[in-house]
Amino acid sequence: MLLLRDTTTTREIADTVRDHTALVRASHAGHPDRAHLGRKFTATLRAAAGSGLYDTILDAALVADAAGTPPEEAIDTLLGKLPFLPKKALSEGGHRAFTRGLSEFLHYYESSGTTGNPVAAPKALDDLVANTINIGELWARILSPADRALILINAPFAPAAYQFEKVLEYLQVLSLRPWVDNITGDYTRVLRLTRELGVNVFVGPPSRLLEMIQFAYRNDEPVPAFDKLFLMAEQTGPAFVRHLERLTGARAYVAAYGSSETGTTAVTCEHRNLHLQTQSYVLELDGPERGPRRIDGTPDRGELVVTTLDILARPLLRYRTGDLVEITGTDCPCGVATPLLRTLGRSQDLITLEGNGIRQNDVESALWAELPDGDPGSGVQVLNYMLVVQDRTILCLATTTGPAGATWSKATARRLAGLFPGFELALRPVEKLPPLASLGQYLGWKLSRVLDLNDERNWDRLPAPIRGVVETTLAEYSSTTRG
Repeated sequence: MLLLRDTTTTREIADTVRDHTALVRASHAGHPDRAHLGRKFTATLRAAAGSGLYDTILDAALVADAAGTPPEEAIDTLLGKLPFLPKKALSEGGHRAFTRGLSEFLHYYESSGTTGNPVAAPKALDDLVANTINIGELWARILSPADRALILINAPFAPAAYQFEKVLEYLQVLSLRPWVDNITGDYTRVLRLTRELGVNVFVGPPSRLLEMIQFAYRNDEPVPAFDKLFLMAEQTGPAFVRHLERLTGARAYVAAYGSSETGTTAVTCEHRNLHLQTQSYVLELDGPERGPRRIDGTPDRGELVVTTLDILARPLLRYRTGDLVEITGTDCPCGVATPLLRTLGRSQDLITLEGNGIRQNDVESALWAELPDGDPGSGVQVLNYMLVVQDRTILCLATTTGPAGATWSKATARRLAGLFPGFELALRPVEKLPPLASLGQYLGWKLSRVLDLNDERNWDRLPAPIRGVVETTLAEYSSTTRG
């Protein structure tokens, strides 16, 4: 997988690959090695005790107790005694989590900073190998060396693009990893290469794919057709998945879930279910109604809390991710025995208007509903959207697959209006959305798709043509209300 000049390191990595692959396959078969996991947990605890992040919050006696605890009992006995690590603490002291010198890492990365300051997330050889195998052993059920993949992730400081490139190498799948300028948004070369190379797999965030499709429509280019979409880095609910499948003709997978800080905690199988990577993490749920509890495969939901087992160079103990998730409690037809996870988004992505909580999938289910022929809202499809809020008016800016008349706009707005009782809602087709709409992977849904103009500073986030549409529409509704 990696070409390394040092032969001793090469042999050590080969041993790591063999051992971790065996552990992954045992976990998939429903036979996790509890003693092995306990030893990894104890090693993580010892490593954390040597980092600056934990030197004042980790009880030395607890670390000492770990040495005398039977490995098969270590997690059950010690986990609940460990302190939680809030996101803010890691954000403020990311470099202090290192247990090795910087030169002992292979690549330097940082998190996107969506929910705080960017966090240092460099890759060491051992955690790169474990994460690659975790993903690759499940993606191998979907991909083959006959596939050709486009990795389109505009995140130079985040590890995702590099990590997925390594996974595709592991599977011997040809990949290309171009870059698209966020300002010009010119996808001409990417579209050409996709056609000429016969690329049939897209790997990246859904907002980036929508931006590319929108560019193709606007510039009379053929819309890219894929067989498989491997989506990640954003909350992608059922309505969003169906929308992308209709546009591309592909089968879409929410392919992986995790973060730069934690690595990949869940990976899709061929049945489009996200399987938790229990060979590499101890996973808990927490919430206001119930205290922290281990994920055991029974139905449950709450905030995901992560303890890493394979990131000894920067270990995390009981790290609060801030992500709301659900454990389905069902078995997967694929036969992989690890628990299934559904993501519910981040708590801060909820729009609250007069006590009415609105989530991303609520909006997208209404916006991208499948309509019968003859419905005034059918015929033209919404490609992408942004919500603009001011006072009691909500304006939905939308790019479309073709010319959209007033009848279509009113019918589409009516589908959305029920989500916002007491507010005036209008839909306006536009040629292009602000660059914010393609940055969901960096900003999260609310910051990229919901623009609150009750804060005057947010006007500056609108480019001139879009600002004109917004000002005109809001003025129309303002005069109607006064009249």
